[in-house]
Amino acid sequence: MPDLFVLLCLGAIAGLLAGLLGVGGGLVIVPVLAAFLPHQGVPPAFALHAAVATSLASIVLTGAASGYAHFRRGGVDVAALGWLLPGLLIGSGGGALIVASLSRTTLALIVAIFCFFAAWQMMRPRGDPKSASRLWLLPSGFGIGALSSAVGIGGGSLTVPLLHRLGAPLTRAIGTSSVAGVPIALAGAFGYATANSPPGMSNGSWGFVDLKVAATIGAISVLTAPIGAALAHRWPVARLKLFFATWLYVVGLLLLVRG
Repeated sequence: MPDLFVLLCLGAIAGLLAGLLGVGGGLVIVPVLAAFLPHQGVPPAFALHAAVATSLASIVLTGAASGYAHFRRGGVDVAALGWLLPGLLIGSGGGALIVASLSRTTLALIVAIFCFFAAWQMMRPRGDPKSASRLWLLPSGFGIGALSSAVGIGGGSLTVPLLHRLGAPLTRAIGTSSVAGVPIALAGAFGYATANSPPGMSNGSWGFVDLKVAATIGAISVLTAPIGAALAHRWPVARLKLFFATWLYVVGLLLLVRG
């Protein structure tokens, strides 16, 4: 019961963040699962890999729920998604295959650096968004997909500022990012699933992906993601950005200390 409670709380928080900020919630899920999975028998040397892979699998459900809630409010740029999609799929699937062979220390360093970068991106002044060619979305999608699969996220911390810089209103950038997280998560999770399962994984595992854990987190996030999406279209997000950026810095520091 305590383990189930942790996963349900994790899913609820991830869903709210997904709907509110257009992120998949992976930067919350990964550090918690990295500490949670060794208590389930997963060796520490494989725990972070399994946490990243399982986070991606859960984001499939989270991103779908959040994206649909934003789509109903007219907050999704379908044309921008079309430009992003090829790069997201190729980058995410290929990135997962490469990262699966990295050591725990190397992967922890990658995640920590990304946390600091995402926090900086979230808090730096943006000025007025300016329209630019959407051709930038093709190579950008590849980079976002590869990095997202490496750290177990839906890519929102990069996709939202990119779309906003290209002229999209913030709420529309958030909604589009939510949908973009689904193909990232699908391709990335499939890439991790092709690896051999480490010892200690549950019977419901597929490679590095613990399907039972992912389904538990995703099921509750489906309920809270629409709440976050509704708030994103009502509330100013400056204070929430500050809170989330602070969380990212804390996670990055913890990974550097423990990695």
